[in-house]
Amino acid sequence: MNPKRKGTETRRCWLMGNAMLGALALGSQVQTAAAMPVSGRYPLVLFSKHLHWADYALAARIVKETGCEGVDLTVRRGGHVEPSRVKEDLPRAVEIFGKAGVPVVMITTAIQSTKTEHAREVLETAKGLGIRHYRWQDFTYTSDAPIPPQLMALKPLVSDLAKWNERLGMTAMYHIHSGFHRVGTAVWDLWMLLRDENPDRVSFNFDIGHATVEGGYGGWINSLRLVLPHTRGTAAKDFYWEKNAKGEWRPRWCPIGEGMVDWPRYFNMLKDSPVAMPLQLHLEYPEMGAAGTGRKELDIPQDRVIAMIAKDVEALRRYRGAAGLGA
Repeated sequence: MNPKRKGTETRRCWLMGNAMLGALALGSQVQTAAAMPVSGRYPLVLFSKHLHWADYALAARIVKETGCEGVDLTVRRGGHVEPSRVKEDLPRAVEIFGKAGVPVVMITTAIQSTKTEHAREVLETAKGLGIRHYRWQDFTYTSDAPIPPQLMALKPLVSDLAKWNERLGMTAMYHIHSGFHRVGTAVWDLWMLLRDENPDRVSFNFDIGHATVEGGYGGWINSLRLVLPHTRGTAAKDFYWEKNAKGEWRPRWCPIGEGMVDWPRYFNMLKDSPVAMPLQLHLEYPEMGAAGTGRKELDIPQDRVIAMIAKDVEALRRYRGAAGLGA
């Protein structure tokens, strides 16, 4: 056999094997948490920030009825579960969502390091419920110091968290944003912090909307190529540029498929991931009103919020299906 072809075949087998293992791992964690598996490499989960106005039972019903395959539950101050009450409320939430046929695939937390208040209780409780993936709070730069030494100062914090997650059997996913001062906006800076760590312990949560804001023409493509092996979660939102009241260009979040994100290319690139990961739907556009920002009370009719969620779910499932990644 041609050595080059043999190497290609070996790598293809390695990718397929790891993808299967990743899918099994994701499915088993969900089965423990909610007595059911999630099928597919990219299960579509709804970010529960947009349902803060609903109790667990109503939120679970909406997630199920809009066609989502799981939920990313907020376990942070002001979220569906307060960190100070995680031992009492997270098991109850998982039970209620599970009875509605909705697995809690992951949680979003305010955990930034091993020293974050309530971090141990949150992660140990989640692990006990079979939840292994959590969103990790991002870092910020200060404007009065060069960037390289600030990054070097963060490396020990990242390594400590990786070691802690190794002991706990957890995966932290760092959500990339756009805008000023955030570590990870450029993607390459965060890669420098994570490249020597086990991605099953500290990893990227790749937000295609924010990545496109920062690298709309080709930057997001190179970024995703670079960090996909270090990615264990991915978030979906769409946007286009518009001028605000001051005449300044700003991203304007919008429904899936109505903005600038190249969804076909994005999903086709996700095929190269060696592992399964949750695909998280975020809806932060103005039409969502208070639900878009995670407030506890609605300022538009509930039916309208649900209809917008269902529309975005249908769009994402269509793009995912067209790439051969599930219905």
